[in-house]
Amino acid sequence: MTAPSSFPVSEIVASRRPHRKDAARNYDALLAAAREAFAEHGAEASLEDIARRAGVGIGTLYRNFPTRRHLFETVYADDVNTLVEVAQQLADEEPWQALTAWLDRFAGYMVTKRAVREALNDESEIFAACRDSMYAAGGPLLERAQEAGQARRDMDFVDLLRMVAGITATTFDDDAQRDRVLAIALDGVRVRGAADA
Repeated sequence: MTAPSSFPVSEIVASRRPHRKDAARNYDALLAAAREAFAEHGAEASLEDIARRAGVGIGTLYRNFPTRRHLFETVYADDVNTLVEVAQQLADEEPWQALTAWLDRFAGYMVTKRAVREALNDESEIFAACRDSMYAAGGPLLERAQEAGQARRDMDFVDLLRMVAGITATTFDDDAQRDRVLAIALDGVRVRGAADA
């Protein structure tokens, strides 16, 4: 599978971001604050708290994100777009290292995704565009590792994402423990005897 030159999610992100520099700064600050608040408090995080964290008034939040759902969708699309960009940056790296570096970013993204996804319908246009973009960007990383003889061939990209998503759904003492468990699981994906980079 070859990743397309453009991804639906990148178009969604670009179309929502303001062009004026001051408005774009506020928009970015609100997204960062929302991502943090959703990770800490889930889908019910207070919009007033998000505005406060971003250093703006609640009116600025509503000008950028008229509804809570609009904010959820935008955070979700922005996070997926980052994963797409990371996949593109890793495309020329050694196959196994590229795949595991991307999966590490995916595991971190899953923390926010769980909170946001509670508020989104899986059949929504935004969700579908994000899923398609993520598969188109990340799938080739697994395929390259498989073609290089570094990743087992009896699995596909959906299998791999479900495994990582299952791991991240568990509560860990800290990020180090999560990373250790993920590394153990990925050891089962790697072909035995594959040369270390």
